[in-house]
Amino acid sequence: MKNERWPLVVITGPTATGKTAVAIEVALRLKGEIISADSMMVYRGMDIGTAKPSLEERRGVPHHLIDVVEPDQHFSVGAFQAMVQELIPAIHQRGHWPLLVGGTALYLRAVIDGYTLAVEANRELRQRLLEEARRLGTAHFYEQLRAIDPQAAAKIHPHDRKRLVRALEIYYQTGKPPSELQRQAPPPYRVLMFGLHLPRTELYRRIEQRVDAMIAAGLVEEVRRLLERGISPQATSMQGLGYKEIAAYLRGEVSWEQALYLLKRNTRRFAKRQLTWFRRDPRIRWLDVTRHAGVEDLAEEIVRQVQDYFAS
Repeated sequence: MKNERWPLVVITGPTATGKTAVAIEVALRLKGEIISADSMMVYRGMDIGTAKPSLEERRGVPHHLIDVVEPDQHFSVGAFQAMVQELIPAIHQRGHWPLLVGGTALYLRAVIDGYTLAVEANRELRQRLLEEARRLGTAHFYEQLRAIDPQAAAKIHPHDRKRLVRALEIYYQTGKPPSELQRQAPPPYRVLMFGLHLPRTELYRRIEQRVDAMIAAGLVEEVRRLLERGISPQATSMQGLGYKEIAAYLRGEVSWEQALYLLKRNTRRFAKRQLTWFRRDPRIRWLDVTRHAGVEDLAEEIVRQVQDYFAS
């Protein structure tokens, strides 16, 4: 079993394209189990803002790496990678298909490309860098990283503060460019990747609808409960879309109208960044959601391609 290459199906795409619903339909047809590749769904008690599927919505399909840690706990891409490396062969040994589903690009890369960083986080250094980033702006940090490591900078969006800070944190701890410390271990998987696509106007319309639905479902109350529990607004979990904007409103830093505007705007920008990243990967087979009759039709198309691909 040591050298076996496990089949792995990936379903990704920007937020609000319907990945979760499609993946559940695929899993029902393939006898599959879903591994969440969403960096926010790992947190317990953060359900509405993460669009976490309820037990009823999961329809009996096993879901993994959801509700793994508390919102005030640290969870790294390395921890995610290690868990998935154990999950995939275990799922196959049960006679099921592993479906890696989500839109967190770094989590996906950690699994399918064996991307790792052999440097532990330094929280004190990271906090100092975050404070500098807030004071000086991400453009300053991006230029700094580009001077140190052009290869690493080319893979990071100039406004992605979190990843810019992480790259500089690695450099200051080791004295080496981050790209030198990245290692590509050939993963033991045969990967078939699908990306769900929507025309921009339709995607933005769905984002508006999703945000409105989250508010109606009680997002404000969910964030209030987290703050009342003592979860810091600066915690990594609280930097997720929906949480930082609503937390700012509850703390009186912005008006309700501003919070709602920022949440919708930031979600649109996030979706645009996701699409930019995913478009760079030629392995992804893109499926236009609007050209299919619905979720079941999309699932049937994915299942057909999976069966053809792995039969060859």
